[in-house]
Amino acid sequence: MKSGSTAAAQLALDLEVPAALPALPIAPEWKDQARLWGPTLHPMCSYLASFPAALAHAFIGRYSRRGDVVLDPFSGRGTTPLQACAEGRIGVGNDLNPLAHLLTAAKVEPATPAEAATRLAALRLGWAASSADWLALAADVIADSGDPPSILVPSAGGRAAAGRDETVPKEVAVAFHPRTLGQLLYVRNVLRRDDRVDRFLAAALTGILHGKSASYLSELMPNTFSMAPRYVRDFASRTAFVSPDRDVFGGLEKKLARLHREPLPRTPGIALLGDARDSASRARAALRERGLPEQVRLVVTSPPYLRVVKYGYYNWLRTWLLGEDARAIDAALDDAHHREPYLVFLREVLADLRGVLADDAVVVLVIGDVETDRGRPIRGAVGLAERVWERAAEPEGYRLAGIALDDVAAGRKMTKLWGPEAGQATKTDRILVLGATEAGRRRALSAARTPIDWDWPPRGLSAI
Repeated sequence: MKSGSTAAAQLALDLEVPAALPALPIAPEWKDQARLWGPTLHPMCSYLASFPAALAHAFIGRYSRRGDVVLDPFSGRGTTPLQACAEGRIGVGNDLNPLAHLLTAAKVEPATPAEAATRLAALRLGWAASSADWLALAADVIADSGDPPSILVPSAGGRAAAGRDETVPKEVAVAFHPRTLGQLLYVRNVLRRDDRVDRFLAAALTGILHGKSASYLSELMPNTFSMAPRYVRDFASRTAFVSPDRDVFGGLEKKLARLHREPLPRTPGIALLGDARDSASRARAALRERGLPEQVRLVVTSPPYLRVVKYGYYNWLRTWLLGEDARAIDAALDDAHHREPYLVFLREVLADLRGVLADDAVVVLVIGDVETDRGRPIRGAVGLAERVWERAAEPEGYRLAGIALDDVAAGRKMTKLWGPEAGQATKTDRILVLGATEAGRRRALSAARTPIDWDWPPRGLSAI
């Protein structure tokens, strides 16, 4: 139990109002752009708490040139690295979440239309030759009344010869038509995530698993997130839900056509899987291996919102497709930070980044003020960007350029999925802009008013 003086000191710390930081004159023009602005690879798969491609473009255009390395140590679905590659920069994305790594890798090293079509044709031929076995297996899975299930299926990426070594959760079995489930069991078994083309198809498939239109393989859940497994089982039982018969190969073909509506970025990028706190050394090694510049000139990233999103739990159906454990992902990510551990964590991230930053590098951190966690107030979460500066960035020698405010409209936030109370969770994103040194700070200030070209695709090849 705390002593009176210790408790008083803690209370004073919690109530302390962080010093106001200078405003940076960057107008949030990204909010005026179309929802699907930017390269057609961006909406490959929905991803909670992602920021728009137009926001990444606003800072890439101001603070980098063609050929510069742009890094995101929390890459999520790959928005920053893809946008960087599309603008002639070298986009590098890192994430500890295997789903995020898959999406980032698929976008920065995509399959060409010819490669994707060839592989899809091979999958169709493979299915035609073995469909009877997979359909019988799917029927057994759906008919299995055991709890837990007892029917074994081949693992993801394991090839049929490897044998059957896992079961299918009940909530997966009820989500799909028997033929669709058979096709999914086949495709998840033969696609290899270490192959660039297979990885692209697997990432595209995660984007059509579930949603409320005919383009999705199951209509049991919205496309933005997976409903809780127990809710899915109860809802399917209560409503006698029957999934429509959807062809995986036809759906994937249409999804690939949408992704390939415009030419792919000519500049490839790099996707890294690992902890953000040691991403710098891995980024440098990967850049060196490819003979690319080893210093990062711009970082654009959004650290995980404080206590808001469990990236495994809300993507459990997609993680099943990849052969990953959603609970293990959340345990590794440890997203339920309280403020003090969160600030220590970000200080470690920023300390590590210094080893790879150019002298005049600019660091852009999109940090949400999280007032509530599904309706429950979070103490000390407002003014989080100011605290990140005082407790994490300034102690590591960064120089402050200022803050750009981005009021988040409740109707456009992914956290609206928790209902009207959670729609108030992140009222404001505070975009903290730092210089790695004084040279970076001055560059951030001098380029803040640089006009940005919002035409996409770009009208010419000249640098912005």
